[in-house]
Amino acid sequence: MLSHAYCASTYGVDANIIDVEVNSAGGTPNYFLVGLPDRAISESRDRIKAAVRNSGAEMPRCKLTINLAPADLPKEGSAFDLPIAIGLLAVSYQIKNERLNDTVILGELALDGKLRPVKGVLPIAVEAQKKGYKNLVIPKENGPEAAVVEGLNVFPFENLEQVISWFNGMSDAEPLHVNATDFFKNGQAAYPIDFSDVKGQENVKRSMEVAAAGGHNIIMVGPPGSGKTMIARRLPTILPPLSLDEALETTKIHSVSGLMKNGNAVITQRPFRSPHHTISDVALVGGGSIPLPGEISLAHNGVLFLDELPEFKRPALEVLRQPLEDGCVNISRAKMSVSYPSKIMLVASMNPSPAGDWFDDEGAGGVTSAQMQRYLSKISGPLLDRIDIHVEVNKVSFEELASKAPGESSEDIRSRVIAAREIQHKRFMGMNVHCNAQMSTRMVRKICKLTDSGQALLKQAITSMGLSARAYDRILKVSRTIADLDKSEQIEAAHVAEAIQYRSLDREGWLG
Repeated sequence: MLSHAYCASTYGVDANIIDVEVNSAGGTPNYFLVGLPDRAISESRDRIKAAVRNSGAEMPRCKLTINLAPADLPKEGSAFDLPIAIGLLAVSYQIKNERLNDTVILGELALDGKLRPVKGVLPIAVEAQKKGYKNLVIPKENGPEAAVVEGLNVFPFENLEQVISWFNGMSDAEPLHVNATDFFKNGQAAYPIDFSDVKGQENVKRSMEVAAAGGHNIIMVGPPGSGKTMIARRLPTILPPLSLDEALETTKIHSVSGLMKNGNAVITQRPFRSPHHTISDVALVGGGSIPLPGEISLAHNGVLFLDELPEFKRPALEVLRQPLEDGCVNISRAKMSVSYPSKIMLVASMNPSPAGDWFDDEGAGGVTSAQMQRYLSKISGPLLDRIDIHVEVNKVSFEELASKAPGESSEDIRSRVIAAREIQHKRFMGMNVHCNAQMSTRMVRKICKLTDSGQALLKQAITSMGLSARAYDRILKVSRTIADLDKSEQIEAAHVAEAIQYRSLDREGWLG
């Protein structure tokens, strides 16, 4: 006797349908599991045996061979517990086969038969709908996440006994329906923090507005206590809201990583990831035998904040260069290669010297020029070239700290950012580009046209500062964003001048 149950496994942000083939034969009762299962799947035998018996069913007493096809793809995770159990019950005629061919099944089994949530449900639901399956049977906690996919009947259950009843037609369970648009709108709640909390630092807030308007990477250099971290954490409050497509794309990555909170259907706010400086390069970009996304992909469509940038290991920082340029991370292993999207805003902060304060030629603070060079050598020039905006953050004066005048709110800044993004949306319609920072070199040359005075000013800056070709492109992109904030079709000299001042780390003698 042979039965088929269908499961799925994720590879990157995509999924493959897995055919769980169960064959029973005469002879000594035994149990063979093949098809490149990982240890979690191989250990499922005792979990399934206990769950089946505690759900009022019986384990088949015969020689059993279970194959996870296609056999050349590695499989991992506990989501195979439930489909294997259903295949075993089908091969022993304890459940009917009518619904098996139209159903994808996922779930981890507890020993008492309860279903525990699994990861990667959203990309699996998308793949099941694409391949023409009608039903998806999953644990109750994963229900809202899968139900956002239209054209698929999602049945969330609490335990194996309910699943058996549904397959045997003895359950009146109805498919779960979630209106993804309504859920998404309702989830876009106000942030608990606001730019109005920031005292002073008007130049830094302006640079953050420009960065948000064009999707530019930014680095802040300033002494401890000047507000760098406080400002960075408020950047998501002025970014445009996620579109539904961006939200679903972001949710896929978090789903694969198992970071979706129970009951959440989609990610509704832009991610903000702030890894500690001890993070490894693998944790930053992703990896593993079956590669999982790293911090840079988890920040997709959001912000990756690297506080105290020179404290990060240099190899970890260097692996950022390709993802920042290409907007994706390609991870290759002996058995497979996967690609994760990584369109992020990189926000970094650093102290201007190892002592914390600005460097003084006379040796104030006890920092020598050699120590400064060692400190700064941790950050490579090519990485800094990929950061569009460099801004110096000075200490806040007592008068600014004691002022009771409220600062400009995030809502006011966000309205200008959204207006600038709308201009860019119309400009890049149909180009697979969403903001100025994502423009290619060819697009920069075509779109970023300067006035004669702007061209002369940029020529003078390039010559005197010795900027690279990449830095030249960055200035043009930032100039275009500043012009968009001013609702100007042309890039004027004033726009170029402001963009040039955001390349402070390229200046000779910026240390003081």
